[in-house]
Amino acid sequence: MAPVWLAAQEIDYDSLLQRIDTVENPVYKPVVSFSYGMLNFRGDVKNSYTSAAVGNPAGRVNVATFIDRRHHFIANFNFTMGRLNGSEYAHGEIGRNLNFQTDLYAVGVNAEYRFGHILPASFLVRPYLSLGVENINFSAKGDLVDGNGETYYYWSDGTIRNVDESMPGPAAILHRDYLYETDLRKREQQEFGLGDYSQRSLAFPAGLGVHFRIHDRAFFTLGVEYHYALTDVMDNVAYKGTSIRGKQGNDSFIFSHLSLHFDLFSDPRTRTVELLYADVEFDPVLFDDEDGDFVLDVADMCPGTPFGVEVDSLGCPFDSDGDGVPDYLDREPGTAPGVWVNESGETVTEEQYLAGMQYRNEAMNREDANAYMDIIRDNYRVDPVAEIPDRFRSLDADGDGYISFDELLKTVDAYFDFELDLTLEELREVNEFFFSQ
Repeated sequence: MAPVWLAAQEIDYDSLLQRIDTVENPVYKPVVSFSYGMLNFRGDVKNSYTSAAVGNPAGRVNVATFIDRRHHFIANFNFTMGRLNGSEYAHGEIGRNLNFQTDLYAVGVNAEYRFGHILPASFLVRPYLSLGVENINFSAKGDLVDGNGETYYYWSDGTIRNVDESMPGPAAILHRDYLYETDLRKREQQEFGLGDYSQRSLAFPAGLGVHFRIHDRAFFTLGVEYHYALTDVMDNVAYKGTSIRGKQGNDSFIFSHLSLHFDLFSDPRTRTVELLYADVEFDPVLFDDEDGDFVLDVADMCPGTPFGVEVDSLGCPFDSDGDGVPDYLDREPGTAPGVWVNESGETVTEEQYLAGMQYRNEAMNREDANAYMDIIRDNYRVDPVAEIPDRFRSLDADGDGYISFDELLKTVDAYFDFELDLTLEELREVNEFFFSQ
């Protein structure tokens, strides 16, 4: 009979040690994002370029959070800072050679929809729509004079000179220095006629774009927003009330941007479950820490320690001066050795002690305090009452005839590290013997 060869089945040891579960209801925290993009003005003073990708640089800081239980809608709180400008050249209409520049600051909030009703959460690419409201601040400045203070006069031949074209005599050619030094809102600029108007307004941004997920906690966005302002004087030109007539309607601007989002604080979407100890039954009492002092109850000699109090390896509060009063209650740290102290750790002189019963009732000498602390510790100390079986005697590392909690934990670790020649049943016997001592 010919030999039969069986192919060995490859074992996935990782699956035996760990299991990755999906968290059903993770807690989502705010997401922080940073944006860089371009601002492009749309108003009465036209630019020569019309592309939304060309303009002045701007930045934004945004904090986003879900506002519904199904996580389809997001609220964004943001601060945007940038600059808007416009330069219009009109050879046929000399009076429309206009320019302005303004710093822009906007604080806003908007609601965003990411099509969660249609697209599953696993999609790496997700479009979005947004709509919001913001408060904008601006301060229009104009480049009306050169570095020597000479006023620009635009001529029909396309040049800029130091006198009006209608004036007789020689005229020197000037060149713009693109320094916006003149406040266009000043009342003395009578040719504009708008007066001391408000430089603050509401605006309504509407946006669209696409999110690209690159990590469970990071994604980037390509987006564009149209901001419609409730003012017509961002460029110092309006449809009404000005000698230079603007187009009908309010000013607006476009913000095209690239954004990076970081989800640093939310719960993870998956959880790794360790399976190494899944078949071993442990008594949960072994791992309880009722007072939260990081000393397990089974080894805690001072249970009930107030939360946040520093403790020693036995779980007892520190007593640096050894006067029997823990440091967190001691009003007189560093008490001299051998003195009487009251319940607050304050020194009581012999005269005070002998003078009144109130001190005599409160005070306790150092020897009595130490004896009292020994009594407290003895109440929680576990003394061996059973002799260690011969086959487990090697587990008593310190040879005190008692298998301590630390020795039990070391035995369990050594078993799973294959350092002990024990069966699982014998490991259970060691655990039962520990509690029978």
